[in-house]
Amino acid sequence: MDDKLKMEALGILVVLILCIAMVIGSNLIFENSYLPDKINRNVQYYKAEVIEIISENLQTDSGEFSLGKQELKIQFAEGPYIGQQYNISNYVSRLYNIIATEGKYLVIACYISNDAIAEMSVYNHYRFNFIMILVLLFFVLIIWVGKFKGLRSVISLIFTGITVMDLMLPLLLRGMAPIVAALIVVFLSTLVTLCLVGGFSKKTFNAVIGTLAGVIVATVVAYVFGKLANLSGATMEETEALLYVSETSGLKIKGLLFAGILITSLGAVMDVAMSIASAMHEFIAVNPDLSTKELAHSGMAVGTDMIGTMTNTLILALAGGTLNNFILIFAADMDTVQMLNMDMLCVEILQALAGSVGIVLTVPLTVWCGCMLYRRR
Repeated sequence: MDDKLKMEALGILVVLILCIAMVIGSNLIFENSYLPDKINRNVQYYKAEVIEIISENLQTDSGEFSLGKQELKIQFAEGPYIGQQYNISNYVSRLYNIIATEGKYLVIACYISNDAIAEMSVYNHYRFNFIMILVLLFFVLIIWVGKFKGLRSVISLIFTGITVMDLMLPLLLRGMAPIVAALIVVFLSTLVTLCLVGGFSKKTFNAVIGTLAGVIVATVVAYVFGKLANLSGATMEETEALLYVSETSGLKIKGLLFAGILITSLGAVMDVAMSIASAMHEFIAVNPDLSTKELAHSGMAVGTDMIGTMTNTLILALAGGTLNNFILIFAADMDTVQMLNMDMLCVEILQALAGSVGIVLTVPLTVWCGCMLYRRR
Protein backbone atom coordinates (compact mmCIF):
# COMPACT_ATOMS: atom_id res chain seq x y z
CA MET A 1 0.00 0.00 0.00
CA ASP A 2 1.52 3.33 -1.07
CA ASP A 3 1.76 6.35 1.22
CA LYS A 4 -1.11 8.22 -0.45
CA LEU A 5 -3.51 5.31 0.02
CA LYS A 6 -2.37 4.93 3.64
CA MET A 7 -3.13 8.60 4.31
CA GLU A 8 -6.57 8.29 2.72
CA ALA A 9 -7.36 5.18 4.78
CA LEU A 10 -6.14 6.96 7.91
CA GLY A 11 -8.42 9.91 7.09
CA ILE A 12 -11.43 7.60 6.79
CA LEU A 13 -10.54 5.95 10.11
CA VAL A 14 -10.28 9.33 11.85
CA VAL A 15 -13.67 10.42 10.47
CA LEU A 16 -15.30 7.18 11.63
CA ILE A 17 -13.83 7.68 15.12
CA LEU A 18 -15.24 11.22 15.16
CA CYS A 19 -18.66 9.84 14.17
CA ILE A 20 -18.61 7.34 17.03
CA ALA A 21 -17.46 10.04 19.45
CA MET A 22 -20.34 12.36 18.43
CA VAL A 23 -22.92 9.58 18.80
CA ILE A 24 -21.61 8.67 22.26
CA GLY A 25 -21.18 12.30 23.34
CA SER A 26 -24.63 13.39 22.19
CA ASN A 27 -26.25 12.68 25.56
CA LEU A 28 -23.42 14.46 27.34
CA ILE A 29 -24.32 17.67 25.51
CA PHE A 30 -28.02 17.41 26.26
CA GLU A 31 -28.88 14.75 28.82
CA ASN A 32 -32.66 14.89 28.38
CA SER A 33 -32.52 14.02 24.71
CA TYR A 34 -36.00 12.53 24.83
CA LEU A 35 -38.64 14.84 26.20
CA PRO A 36 -41.66 13.30 27.93
CA ASP A 37 -44.45 12.55 25.46
CA LYS A 38 -47.60 13.69 27.26
CA ILE A 39 -49.91 12.71 24.39
CA ASN A 40 -48.62 9.18 23.72
CA ARG A 41 -48.02 8.13 27.31
CA ASN A 42 -48.41 4.34 27.74
CA VAL A 43 -48.69 3.91 23.96
CA GLN A 44 -46.20 1.61 22.26
CA TYR A 45 -45.73 1.04 18.52
CA TYR A 46 -45.03 -2.42 17.09
CA LYS A 47 -44.65 -3.99 13.66
CA ALA A 48 -47.45 -6.41 12.71
CA GLU A 49 -48.36 -8.47 9.64
CA VAL A 50 -51.83 -8.42 8.12
CA ILE A 51 -52.84 -12.12 8.20
CA GLU A 52 -56.35 -11.70 6.85
CA ILE A 53 -58.78 -9.01 5.77
CA ILE A 54 -61.94 -10.26 7.46
CA SER A 55 -64.19 -7.67 5.81
CA GLU A 56 -64.01 -4.23 4.27
CA ASN A 57 -66.37 -1.52 3.16
CA LEU A 58 -64.49 1.05 1.09
CA GLN A 59 -65.92 3.67 -1.24
CA THR A 60 -64.10 5.90 -3.72
CA ASP A 61 -63.89 9.57 -2.75
CA SER A 62 -63.06 12.22 -5.39
CA GLY A 63 -61.65 9.52 -7.66
CA GLU A 64 -58.29 9.33 -5.82
CA PHE A 65 -58.93 8.14 -2.27
CA SER A 66 -60.91 5.28 -0.75
CA LEU A 67 -62.81 5.84 2.49
CA GLY A 68 -64.48 3.39 4.82
CA LYS A 69 -63.62 0.62 7.26
CA GLN A 70 -61.64 -2.62 7.28
CA GLU A 71 -61.73 -5.49 9.75
CA LEU A 72 -58.28 -7.05 9.98
CA LYS A 73 -56.58 -10.01 11.62
CA ILE A 74 -52.98 -9.11 12.47
CA GLN A 75 -50.01 -10.90 13.98
CA PHE A 76 -47.30 -9.00 15.81
CA ALA A 77 -43.85 -9.44 14.27
CA GLU A 78 -41.84 -7.84 17.08
CA GLY A 79 -42.01 -6.72 20.70
CA PRO A 80 -43.36 -8.54 23.77
CA TYR A 81 -46.46 -9.72 21.89
CA ILE A 82 -44.63 -11.30 18.96
CA GLY A 83 -46.57 -14.15 17.38
CA GLN A 84 -49.88 -13.17 19.00
CA GLN A 85 -52.88 -12.55 16.75
CA TYR A 86 -55.61 -9.95 17.22
CA ASN A 87 -58.61 -8.59 15.35
CA ILE A 88 -58.54 -4.84 14.76
CA SER A 89 -60.72 -2.25 13.02
CA ASN A 90 -59.01 0.03 10.51
CA TYR A 91 -60.91 3.27 9.85
CA VAL A 92 -59.84 4.75 6.50
CA SER A 93 -60.37 8.53 6.22
CA ARG A 94 -58.95 11.38 4.20
CA LEU A 95 -56.49 12.21 6.97
CA TYR A 96 -55.58 8.62 7.86
CA ASN A 97 -55.74 6.90 4.49
CA ILE A 98 -53.97 3.67 5.49
CA ILE A 99 -55.40 0.84 3.40
CA ALA A 100 -54.24 -2.61 4.53
CA THR A 101 -53.56 -5.57 2.24
CA GLU A 102 -52.85 -9.18 3.15
CA GLY A 103 -49.20 -10.02 3.68
CA LYS A 104 -48.16 -6.40 4.20
CA TYR A 105 -46.83 -4.97 7.44
CA LEU A 106 -48.38 -2.17 9.49
CA VAL A 107 -47.33 -0.17 12.53
CA ILE A 108 -49.86 -0.74 15.30
CA ALA A 109 -50.32 1.74 18.17
CA CYS A 110 -51.02 -0.20 21.38
CA TYR A 111 -52.31 1.39 24.57
CA ILE A 112 -50.76 -0.61 27.41
CA SER A 113 -52.57 -0.99 30.72
CA ASN A 114 -51.45 -3.40 33.46
CA ASP A 115 -48.90 -4.94 31.09
CA ALA A 116 -51.61 -5.86 28.59
CA ILE A 117 -52.97 -4.35 25.39
CA ALA A 118 -56.11 -2.38 26.26
CA GLU A 119 -56.67 -0.69 22.88
CA MET A 120 -55.16 -0.86 19.41
CA SER A 121 -55.27 1.23 16.26
CA VAL A 122 -53.52 1.25 12.88
CA TYR A 123 -50.86 3.94 12.97
CA ASN A 124 -49.16 3.67 9.58
CA HIS A 125 -47.61 1.45 6.93
CA TYR A 126 -44.29 -0.17 7.91
CA ARG A 127 -41.80 1.45 5.53
CA PHE A 128 -38.42 1.24 7.24
CA ASN A 129 -37.21 -1.83 5.32
CA PHE A 130 -37.86 -0.19 1.94
CA ILE A 131 -36.14 3.03 3.04
CA MET A 132 -33.08 1.06 4.14
CA ILE A 133 -32.98 -0.79 0.79
CA LEU A 134 -33.03 2.58 -1.00
CA VAL A 135 -30.24 3.91 1.24
CA LEU A 136 -28.08 0.83 0.62
CA LEU A 137 -28.75 1.03 -3.13
CA PHE A 138 -27.69 4.67 -3.09
CA PHE A 139 -24.47 3.88 -1.23
CA VAL A 140 -23.66 0.91 -3.51
CA LEU A 141 -24.14 3.04 -6.62
CA ILE A 142 -21.86 5.78 -5.27
CA ILE A 143 -19.12 3.25 -4.43
CA TRP A 144 -19.57 1.36 -7.73
CA VAL A 145 -19.26 4.50 -9.83
CA GLY A 146 -16.75 6.39 -7.69
CA LYS A 147 -14.66 3.43 -6.46
CA PHE A 148 -12.47 4.50 -3.50
CA LYS A 149 -13.42 8.16 -3.92
CA GLY A 150 -17.05 7.06 -3.83
CA LEU A 151 -16.39 5.31 -0.51
CA ARG A 152 -14.95 8.54 0.84
CA SER A 153 -18.07 10.37 -0.36
CA VAL A 154 -20.29 7.90 1.53
CA ILE A 155 -18.23 8.35 4.70
CA SER A 156 -18.47 12.15 4.41
CA LEU A 157 -22.24 11.90 3.91
CA ILE A 158 -22.59 9.75 7.02
CA PHE A 159 -20.41 12.22 8.93
CA THR A 160 -22.59 15.16 7.87
CA GLY A 161 -25.78 13.35 8.92
CA ILE A 162 -24.34 12.43 12.33
CA THR A 163 -23.04 15.98 12.78
CA VAL A 164 -26.54 17.39 12.27
CA MET A 165 -28.37 14.77 14.36
CA ASP A 166 -25.91 14.13 17.19
CA LEU A 167 -24.13 17.48 17.47
CA MET A 168 -26.26 20.32 16.11
CA LEU A 169 -29.60 19.20 17.57
CA PRO A 170 -28.23 18.54 21.10
CA LEU A 171 -26.43 21.91 21.00
CA LEU A 172 -29.70 23.63 20.01
CA LEU A 173 -31.59 21.90 22.84
CA ARG A 174 -28.80 22.80 25.26
CA GLY A 175 -29.42 26.49 24.48
CA MET A 176 -26.69 27.41 22.02
CA ALA A 177 -27.58 30.17 19.56
CA PRO A 178 -28.91 28.43 16.40
CA ILE A 179 -26.60 30.35 14.05
CA VAL A 180 -23.54 29.39 16.12
CA ALA A 181 -24.59 25.71 16.19
CA ALA A 182 -25.19 25.78 12.42
CA LEU A 183 -21.80 27.42 11.79
CA ILE A 184 -20.09 24.62 13.75
CA VAL A 185 -21.83 22.02 11.61
CA VAL A 186 -21.04 23.91 8.40
CA PHE A 187 -17.36 24.20 9.30
CA LEU A 188 -16.96 20.54 10.30
CA SER A 189 -18.96 19.21 7.36
CA THR A 190 -17.10 21.38 4.86
CA LEU A 191 -13.67 20.53 6.23
CA VAL A 192 -14.26 16.78 6.47
CA THR A 193 -16.17 16.40 3.18
CA LEU A 194 -13.75 18.39 1.05
CA CYS A 195 -10.65 16.90 2.67
CA LEU A 196 -11.95 13.36 2.16
CA VAL A 197 -12.94 14.00 -1.45
CA GLY A 198 -10.05 16.24 -2.50
CA GLY A 199 -7.30 15.33 -0.04
CA PHE A 200 -5.03 17.82 1.70
CA SER A 201 -4.04 20.21 -1.07
CA LYS A 202 -4.29 23.78 -2.31
CA LYS A 203 -7.37 22.76 -4.27
CA THR A 204 -9.13 21.60 -1.09
CA PHE A 205 -8.07 24.69 0.86
CA ASN A 206 -9.38 26.88 -1.95
CA ALA A 207 -12.74 25.03 -1.92
CA VAL A 208 -13.02 25.23 1.89
CA ILE A 209 -12.45 29.00 1.93
CA GLY A 210 -14.88 29.53 -0.96
CA THR A 211 -17.57 27.39 0.68
CA LEU A 212 -17.34 29.05 4.09
CA ALA A 213 -17.31 32.52 2.52
CA GLY A 214 -20.37 31.76 0.36
CA VAL A 215 -22.39 30.26 3.21
CA ILE A 216 -21.58 33.14 5.54
CA VAL A 217 -22.58 35.64 2.84
CA ALA A 218 -25.93 33.81 2.42
CA THR A 219 -26.54 33.95 6.17
CA VAL A 220 -25.65 37.64 6.45
CA VAL A 221 -27.98 38.50 3.56
CA ALA A 222 -30.78 36.46 5.13
CA TYR A 223 -30.22 38.03 8.54
CA VAL A 224 -30.15 41.62 7.27
CA PHE A 225 -33.20 41.32 5.02
CA GLY A 226 -34.97 39.16 7.59
CA LYS A 227 -34.59 41.94 10.14
CA LEU A 228 -35.71 44.58 7.64
CA ALA A 229 -38.79 42.50 6.75
CA ASN A 230 -39.47 41.53 10.40
CA LEU A 231 -38.97 37.83 9.67
CA SER A 232 -37.44 35.96 12.59
CA GLY A 233 -38.94 32.51 12.21
CA ALA A 234 -41.13 33.00 15.27
CA THR A 235 -44.26 32.78 13.11
CA MET A 236 -43.44 29.47 11.41
CA GLU A 237 -46.06 26.70 11.34
CA GLU A 238 -44.07 24.59 13.78
CA THR A 239 -43.50 27.44 16.26
CA GLU A 240 -46.23 26.37 18.67
CA ALA A 241 -44.87 22.84 18.88
CA LEU A 242 -41.31 24.18 19.27
CA LEU A 243 -42.46 26.37 22.15
CA TYR A 244 -43.42 23.23 24.09
CA VAL A 245 -39.95 21.84 23.41
CA SER A 246 -38.33 25.07 24.60
CA GLU A 247 -40.19 24.79 27.93
CA THR A 248 -38.15 21.73 28.90
CA SER A 249 -34.91 22.67 27.12
CA GLY A 250 -32.83 25.70 26.21
CA LEU A 251 -34.03 25.87 22.60
CA LYS A 252 -33.97 29.37 21.07
CA ILE A 253 -36.61 29.53 18.35
CA LYS A 254 -35.99 32.90 16.71
CA GLY A 255 -32.62 31.98 15.21
CA LEU A 256 -33.75 28.69 13.66
CA LEU A 257 -34.75 30.38 10.40
CA PHE A 258 -31.23 31.66 9.72
CA ALA A 259 -29.62 28.42 10.91
CA GLY A 260 -31.79 26.58 8.39
CA ILE A 261 -30.59 28.86 5.61
CA LEU A 262 -27.00 28.05 6.55
CA ILE A 263 -27.61 24.31 6.33
CA THR A 264 -29.80 24.55 3.19
CA SER A 265 -27.29 26.54 1.17
CA LEU A 266 -24.25 24.49 2.24
CA GLY A 267 -24.59 21.68 -0.31
CA ALA A 268 -25.02 23.89 -3.37
CA VAL A 269 -22.32 26.35 -2.29
CA MET A 270 -19.89 23.50 -1.58
CA ASP A 271 -20.55 22.04 -5.03
CA VAL A 272 -19.82 25.36 -6.74
CA ALA A 273 -16.69 26.05 -4.71
CA MET A 274 -15.21 22.57 -5.23
CA SER A 275 -15.94 22.61 -8.98
CA ILE A 276 -14.23 25.97 -9.46
CA ALA A 277 -11.28 25.00 -7.26
CA SER A 278 -10.82 21.74 -9.19
CA ALA A 279 -11.01 23.56 -12.54
CA MET A 280 -8.41 26.12 -11.47
CA HIS A 281 -6.15 23.35 -10.22
CA GLU A 282 -6.40 21.60 -13.59
CA PHE A 283 -5.73 24.86 -15.47
CA ILE A 284 -2.45 25.28 -13.58
CA ALA A 285 -1.54 21.60 -14.05
CA VAL A 286 -2.08 21.81 -17.83
CA ASN A 287 -0.43 25.21 -18.27
CA PRO A 288 1.98 26.09 -15.45
CA ASP A 289 2.82 29.39 -17.17
CA LEU A 290 -0.76 30.67 -16.89
CA SER A 291 -0.81 34.23 -15.54
CA THR A 292 -2.95 35.32 -12.60
CA LYS A 293 -5.22 37.33 -14.91
CA GLU A 294 -5.71 34.40 -17.28
CA LEU A 295 -6.36 32.05 -14.34
CA ALA A 296 -8.98 34.43 -12.93
CA HIS A 297 -10.66 34.75 -16.32
CA SER A 298 -10.78 30.97 -16.76
CA GLY A 299 -12.11 30.42 -13.23
CA MET A 300 -14.85 33.01 -13.72
CA ALA A 301 -15.83 31.39 -17.02
CA VAL A 302 -16.38 28.07 -15.25
CA GLY A 303 -18.22 29.73 -12.35
CA THR A 304 -20.60 31.77 -14.46
CA ASP A 305 -21.63 28.64 -16.34
CA MET A 306 -22.59 27.05 -13.01
CA ILE A 307 -24.52 29.98 -11.54
CA GLY A 308 -27.73 29.47 -13.49
CA THR A 309 -28.07 25.75 -12.87
CA MET A 310 -27.08 25.84 -9.20
CA THR A 311 -29.39 28.73 -8.27
CA ASN A 312 -32.20 26.89 -10.07
CA THR A 313 -31.34 23.76 -8.09
CA LEU A 314 -31.62 25.59 -4.77
CA ILE A 315 -34.82 27.48 -5.61
CA LEU A 316 -36.54 24.42 -7.09
CA ALA A 317 -35.57 22.29 -4.08
CA LEU A 318 -37.15 24.82 -1.72
CA ALA A 319 -40.22 25.19 -3.95
CA GLY A 320 -40.65 21.43 -4.13
CA GLY A 321 -40.46 21.11 -0.36
CA THR A 322 -43.36 23.53 0.10
CA LEU A 323 -45.36 22.64 -3.02
CA ASN A 324 -48.49 21.76 -1.05
CA ASN A 325 -48.49 25.14 0.70
CA PHE A 326 -47.96 26.95 -2.61
CA ILE A 327 -50.96 25.15 -4.11
CA LEU A 328 -53.15 26.16 -1.17
CA ILE A 329 -52.00 29.78 -1.37
CA PHE A 330 -52.50 30.25 -5.09
CA ALA A 331 -55.75 28.27 -5.18
CA ALA A 332 -57.32 30.58 -2.59
CA ASP A 333 -59.19 33.73 -3.59
CA MET A 334 -56.72 35.88 -1.70
CA ASP A 335 -55.99 39.57 -2.00
CA THR A 336 -52.63 40.23 -3.69
CA VAL A 337 -51.34 42.41 -0.85
CA GLN A 338 -52.29 39.75 1.69
CA MET A 339 -50.66 36.95 -0.31
CA LEU A 340 -47.38 38.76 -1.02
CA ASN A 341 -46.92 39.60 2.67
CA MET A 342 -47.65 36.16 4.15
CA ASP A 343 -45.02 34.95 6.59
CA MET A 344 -44.69 31.53 4.97
CA LEU A 345 -44.30 32.88 1.43
CA CYS A 346 -41.82 35.59 2.44
CA VAL A 347 -39.74 33.11 4.45
CA GLU A 348 -39.48 30.77 1.46
CA ILE A 349 -38.47 33.63 -0.84
CA LEU A 350 -35.90 34.81 1.70
CA GLN A 351 -34.39 31.33 2.00
CA ALA A 352 -34.23 30.78 -1.75
CA LEU A 353 -32.79 34.18 -2.67
CA ALA A 354 -30.34 34.40 0.24
CA GLY A 355 -28.95 30.98 -0.68
CA SER A 356 -28.77 31.99 -4.34
CA VAL A 357 -26.87 35.17 -3.45
CA GLY A 358 -24.42 32.99 -1.53
CA ILE A 359 -23.95 30.76 -4.59
CA VAL A 360 -23.41 33.72 -6.93
CA LEU A 361 -20.82 35.36 -4.67
CA THR A 362 -19.08 32.02 -4.05
CA VAL A 363 -17.82 32.18 -7.64
CA PRO A 364 -15.70 35.37 -7.39
CA LEU A 365 -14.68 34.57 -3.80
CA THR A 366 -13.37 31.11 -4.78
CA VAL A 367 -11.66 32.48 -7.90
CA TRP A 368 -10.00 35.24 -5.87
CA CYS A 369 -8.80 32.75 -3.25
CA GLY A 370 -7.47 30.46 -5.99
CA CYS A 371 -5.56 33.30 -7.61
CA MET A 372 -3.94 34.10 -4.27
CA LEU A 373 -2.93 30.45 -3.80
CA TYR A 374 -1.61 29.95 -7.35
CA ARG A 375 -0.38 33.51 -7.87
CA ARG A 376 2.52 33.76 -10.28
CA ARG A 377 4.67 36.50 -11.75
